[in-house]
Amino acid sequence: MPLFILCCVSFCKHFASTVDTGLDLTVSDERASYFRYLTRRSLLGWTYRVYLLYPRLASRLEGKVLDFGCGIGDFLAFRDNTIGVDINEFNVDYCVSKGLPAHLIKNNKIPFSDGYFSGVVLDNVIEHLSENEIGPVMNEVFRVLRPGGQIIAGVPGIKGYRSDPDHKIFYNEDALIQLFTSRDCKTIDMMHMPIKCSWLSKILNSYCVYGIFEAPLQP
Repeated sequence: MPLFILCCVSFCKHFASTVDTGLDLTVSDERASYFRYLTRRSLLGWTYRVYLLYPRLASRLEGKVLDFGCGIGDFLAFRDNTIGVDINEFNVDYCVSKGLPAHLIKNNKIPFSDGYFSGVVLDNVIEHLSENEIGPVMNEVFRVLRPGGQIIAGVPGIKGYRSDPDHKIFYNEDALIQLFTSRDCKTIDMMHMPIKCSWLSKILNSYCVYGIFEAPLQP
C-alpha cells in the first residue's frame, strides 16, 4: 500500500490538466494566478485526496465544519455540512459556480457568528501567513469555533514548502504543536501523509503533516 501511494503521488505531475473554470481570468492579478495554479490539478492527485486524505480528515470531524482557505472547494465537495471561506474571490466564485457553499473573507473577518462551527480545517493555509498575520487569523478561527471544537491543521513537508514562493513560515511537527498548544489547545493526534517518512518530506510536494487539536473549553 505505501508503494502504491508513493507511485500515485510521484507521477501526478505527468497527468496535470487545467480545470474549465468558466470565469474571466484576464485580470493580471496574483489572486487570479494562484487560482489558475490551484486548477492545474491531476487525476491522480484528485484520487489521492478523495480516496486517502479526505476520508482520514473527515473521520476526525463532526457537525458543521469550516474549511478556512477552501481553495477550489475539493473538501467542500467531499464532506457534507462543510462551509468554505477564502480571501481569493476567484476561488469563491468558482466554488459558488459549482454549487458549493463558499464565502469571501472581507476586512479580515470570517462572516459567521461566534461559536458557529464544531470544527475547523486549515489545510495548507498557515504556512502562507507571516508572523504579523498568523495572530489575527487564529483569533478569527477561534472566534467562530465552539469551545472544545476540533481543529485540523495541515502543513507541507520540506519539498512542498520550498515549491511555493508564497510560503512564509515553515512548520515541522513540533512547531505546529507549539502554535496550537500556546493557545491552550489539546493535541489529540498527529498524522503524516501519505506515511510518516522524513525522506518523503524531502522529495514529495504533497507530503504533509496534520495536527488534530481540541480547542479549550473556555474561550
